[in-house]
Amino acid sequence: MVKKVEPMTSGSIWKRMSFFALPLLLGNLFQQLYNTADSLIVGNFLGSSALAAVSSSGSLIFMLIGFLSGISSGAGVVVSRYFGARDVKGVHRAVHTTVAFGLVAGALMTAIGVLLSPQILSWMGTPESVMPESITYLRIYFSGSMGFVMYNIFVGILQAIGDSRHPLYYLMISSVINLVLDILFIEVFHTGVGGAAFATVISQVFSAILCLIQLLRTNDSYKLQISEIRFDSRMLRQIIRIGLPSGVQNSIIAFANVVVQSYINAFGEMAMAGYGAYSKIEGFAFLPINSFTMAMTTFVGQNLGAGQEERTKKGARFGILVTISLAELIGFGVFLLAPQLIAAFDSTPEVVRFGVEKARTAALFYCLLAYSHSVASVLRGAGKAVVPMIIMIFSWCIVRVAFLSISIPLTHTIQMVYIVYPLTWGLSTLVFFFYYKKANWLKQANISRKNI
Repeated sequence: MVKKVEPMTSGSIWKRMSFFALPLLLGNLFQQLYNTADSLIVGNFLGSSALAAVSSSGSLIFMLIGFLSGISSGAGVVVSRYFGARDVKGVHRAVHTTVAFGLVAGALMTAIGVLLSPQILSWMGTPESVMPESITYLRIYFSGSMGFVMYNIFVGILQAIGDSRHPLYYLMISSVINLVLDILFIEVFHTGVGGAAFATVISQVFSAILCLIQLLRTNDSYKLQISEIRFDSRMLRQIIRIGLPSGVQNSIIAFANVVVQSYINAFGEMAMAGYGAYSKIEGFAFLPINSFTMAMTTFVGQNLGAGQEERTKKGARFGILVTISLAELIGFGVFLLAPQLIAAFDSTPEVVRFGVEKARTAALFYCLLAYSHSVASVLRGAGKAVVPMIIMIFSWCIVRVAFLSISIPLTHTIQMVYIVYPLTWGLSTLVFFFYYKKANWLKQANISRKNI
């Protein structure tokens, strides 16, 4: 018998959000270990060229999975609303429609990723010296897309109903598997970067299977029944209405980051390796913030589903304050420890120099990024995903690419790539701040709640 999960619609706000966010933090930590283990082992055993090949793939991977992740987050909001309202039939239809969508999306991602990897890497300006390894890594990675997609679909359902513990357990297990297989394939069998990709695929499939078993075993309203997996047209429209803007936003921003990566690639392998090492560090640094923003989306969705407006506002204020404070504290630590952190991935002096310059340009401005993410999460939980999409696409895509297209040809320095991030974080923060203060988003969210 699986223990029944209670909605986040009662009890201490800070306790419910914090205890929900803590397993998310640990789970995100192990999730980050997937690619970071690849980079650490690849960088230390195979060298800077192999690390550059793996690092250059990061933006492309996020671009292709970002759309589906956005749709999954929209599905999570729908599930959380029904769960908060204790609508058993609504939860059932939302869960099975979401799983049906994931199966179709996983098949499409496999085909697109395997077929188009060489062409997209070429568009990114990936150096010929690392192109063969980059193609190998990506094609193997995307051959296991079904495992990755379904894992995210299953975890989205579990987190939407307030269960952040089981995804943590499964990630801990699969992350250990990934680490062991990384060492086995690369150091023992000498399979190169392809071995790192195989290790990731196997561990992702394993974690998806564990989540599936959890959904099949529960007797709660979110129980998965294989025979019931099908599209419900009304539910699919709701999921797309909330998830599509997030998916479009993720994909376009990721595409902008692919453009940014192409500028990095132009400065050579050492710059690619240093920038890639910093990106892994930033991924770890932002885990606490991402965990709280995920908790905020679930909290807002469930409490609006239950019609608790005042509790929703209090939870949003608490979450925003926590994320900003955590981000600045962590950013200060990254600023101070940047040389040691970069060297853990690759101790080549030039690689360390590139990575430290990026870290010390961005780290003290993490609070700006945290504010943007936290407000965006509140709005998504309220069903207003279009607003974050517009703000982030404008700030983090249009402005970012325009700035680089003008500044790089004029200066020919990589520092322009470094400073564009805090500049665009600041822009999105200003816009989010004025919107959040002026717009009656809670009233509009309650209007949309009546339609769910």
